[in-house]
This record gives sequence, structure tokens and C-alpha cells, in this order.
Amino acid sequence: MPSNGAERAYLPAPIVSVGAGGIVHDSHLPAYRKAGFPVFALIDPERAKAAALAAEFAVPHVFGSIAEARPHLPSSCIFDVAVPAGAILKVLPQLPDGAAVLIQKPMGETLAEAVAIERLCREKGLTAAVNFQLRWAPVMRAARQYAEAGLLGEVHEMEVHVCVFMPWDLWSFLATCPRLEILYHSIHYVDLCRAWFGNPRRVLAKTVRNPLTPALAATRSTIVLEYDEWKRVSISANHAHTYNGTQRSQVIWEGTEGALEAIMGVNLDYPAGKPDRLRYARRNKAGNSDWQIVPTEGNWFPDAFMGSMGSLQAFVAGATKELPTRVSDALHTMRTVEAAYISSELDGQPLPEVEL
Repeated sequence: MPSNGAERAYLPAPIVSVGAGGIVHDSHLPAYRKAGFPVFALIDPERAKAAALAAEFAVPHVFGSIAEARPHLPSSCIFDVAVPAGAILKVLPQLPDGAAVLIQKPMGETLAEAVAIERLCREKGLTAAVNFQLRWAPVMRAARQYAEAGLLGEVHEMEVHVCVFMPWDLWSFLATCPRLEILYHSIHYVDLCRAWFGNPRRVLAKTVRNPLTPALAATRSTIVLEYDEWKRVSISANHAHTYNGTQRSQVIWEGTEGALEAIMGVNLDYPAGKPDRLRYARRNKAGNSDWQIVPTEGNWFPDAFMGSMGSLQAFVAGATKELPTRVSDALHTMRTVEAAYISSELDGQPLPEVEL
């Protein structure tokens, strides 16, 4: 996305954030400030918290509820709904019919909720997208540019490997969630894989709990997305790995002509994070080339949030006809996640019996 309004072919709409929690403080507002997107108001029942955040980011208005805010909002605003997944269906009915809205991922806590969200958006005439923002991280956009330029040839391998320690206690509402790792984290990688290859034919997965965090739902997962006989697409995530020397946070693509490796630094030493990085290697007749750093600017957090909001801003302004994470498409990411949970419960084969 452009870094400032002068580079943009449209005037961005004012943003109204429904929610003033940590993700808004750490990512949404810093990204919007960097992109030059105006934020008109923060809405949160904890007014004191919202007021402090508004003061920090020079947001002119604070309201305690959507009902209180609505008479004061500009008609052209975009609602940025940054609430826990279970609250989305409570918030959307309160928005004006025909409004534009960016909905925080995941799209509900279950596939049934996702279907209800998509249906409600259609009934209310909302121009709605889901904030699956990893695909807009600078390293991910650069990787797509390499692929689209033909530098990888036919991409046949995509592997996501995350082996880190995630302090889940930063989000108190996750303590009682029956679904955790895939729904609230690996969903990013599921969506990224879908952005590259579309919907998988089948999903094989297993998600398991960790004895060091017995109160939490599963925080470790392995997911395989099945496409065709040549592609191998896999996601491995372990969020309870405390040994710094072996932590990993990467996406690797292999093609018939080259390969890419993206480092997602935000997962390393979260929430402080480390820099993102992209490397490229070319396959040639003399042997594979050495890995070369691909220059990129910015990190997944907060820069990717410029892309998710910018996509909706551009669509609303008529500057593009594409809305990649519109709710009707995001529903397929939720379908894939649901398939992973079903597979985790049902798939797997016992060892065949043999006669000795």
C-alpha cells in the first residue's frame, strides 16, 4: 500500500474503530498513521482506556457504544471491527445498513458463525472484508511479485514452519476458548496458502495440547493442504517452544526455477518481534545459486494492516474492483479451518494388523 496520501489516487475514508484493545494499539493505529488513513473515532465500553489510546494517536472522538457514536459519525466512514470473534455477530447488527466494514479475524469462532456473518453482511448490504492481513506483509507481497515474474517457475512446494513461544496469556479471552492455535493463529497461514493456490481439495490435520499449559486448548498443529500430485503444502506450528536457539518462523516456497524463504520476525520474541526477511535462490544449470537477500521495507506487524485496510479503502473509493478478503472469500478460509478441526478429530489410521 502507499505510505502516504499524496501517492494515492483517492481520498481515504475516515475510520471508526470498534474496539480499543491491544491489537488496535500495536498494529491498527500505527499502520493507519503510517499509511495516512484518518481515524475519526474509537468506540469501546472502557472509555478511559479508549480515551488514553485516542490521546496517544490523536484520534479526535471517543464513544462508549455504537449507539452513542452513530449520530456523530460521517456517512462515508469505514468501521474497523476489532473485537473477539465471538462478539462479531453482536456488533454487525448495530452498524448502519450499507456500511463498509473491516472485520477482525477469525470470521467467528466456528464455521456456523462464519456463515451467519456472511449472510448478515449480505442482508445489511455491508461492503465487508476480513482482516486476514498476512498476505499484505511486505515480505509476502515481494514473494508474490517474484512468483508472478516467473522467477520461481512452477511453484510446487510451500511450507510454513513456526516453532516459537507465544504468550497466550496476553489475550485473556483465549483462556476459555475451545479452539485456539488453528483458529487464532495458523488461520493466517491457511489464508496465505489459499491466496497462493486457492481452495485445497482435502485437508489433513492434527492439533494437540501442551502439558506445560494444561488449561489451554491445543497450541500445536500440523496441517497438510492437498492440491494435486505435484504440490506439497504444509503448516507446522508449535507455540510452546521456549528454546531460543532452535526457534523458527518461516515460509519456504520451492519452484522448478527458484526458491524463496520469508522470515516472519513478529513470532520471534513476541510481542517485541524481530525484523522480517526475504531470501531468494535461483536454480540453474551450473547448480543452485547462493541465497540472496531480497530488499523489503517494513514488517508483518504493523505494515500488513495497511494492506488489509487499504484494500477496502481502494474498493470503497472505486479505485479497484478487487476485494481479496471479502467475506464471501474469507468464508473459504473458515471452511478450510473447519476441515482441519474435523480431520484432527476423525482422520488418522491405526496400524494394520499382521500375523506373526
